[in-house]
Amino acid sequence: MSAPERTDAELLAAHVNGDRDAFAALFRKHRDRLWAVALRTMRDHEEASDALQDAMISAFRNAGSFRAESQVTTWLHRIVVNACLDRIRRRQARPTVPLPETGPAEPAVPRDAIEEQDTRMAVQEALAALPEEQRAPIVLVDVEGYSVTDTAAALGIAEGTVKSRCARGRVKLAKLLGHLRNPSADANVPDDANAKRRREGR
Repeated sequence: MSAPERTDAELLAAHVNGDRDAFAALFRKHRDRLWAVALRTMRDHEEASDALQDAMISAFRNAGSFRAESQVTTWLHRIVVNACLDRIRRRQARPTVPLPETGPAEPAVPRDAIEEQDTRMAVQEALAALPEEQRAPIVLVDVEGYSVTDTAAALGIAEGTVKSRCARGRVKLAKLLGHLRNPSADANVPDDANAKRRREGR
């Protein structure tokens, strides 16, 4: 009978006590979600990869500082987000939005798939346009589904601050993404009416 899978706390404690495989096992358990947070925060694959690597090196070296005042996953996410924000501050530039990984040799995709991709790109661009202090809470709460409490712990800020930053970010996102819910009014206007509006400069 195989031994039961160790908990996150047990893996972290084992790492601190010298188990060379424990931290790798912990990272494998949460790699996908940590990567998703890094990518959505950085908006760039290479930058996200570097930030995640920075974060894991930091977590590896500072595991002994974990005090079990929060979940291990919350602690890891806080380190990842902080590594991302540090990189954003250092480069002093707006994150770039990765282009879709498609090429001319790939088969054509149905129109609805293209529209979904367009929507994803629009959301990515809108997230990238948010100030970093609003982007991180929005990514954690609205994209990753974390609670306000866990997000506050991950970012090291008050719950009320998370709520206010999310609220401001959502207002900006609503303006940036309004065209997705309210397509151009011209779409259903007869051509002669559009022509008349153009002649009148409207």
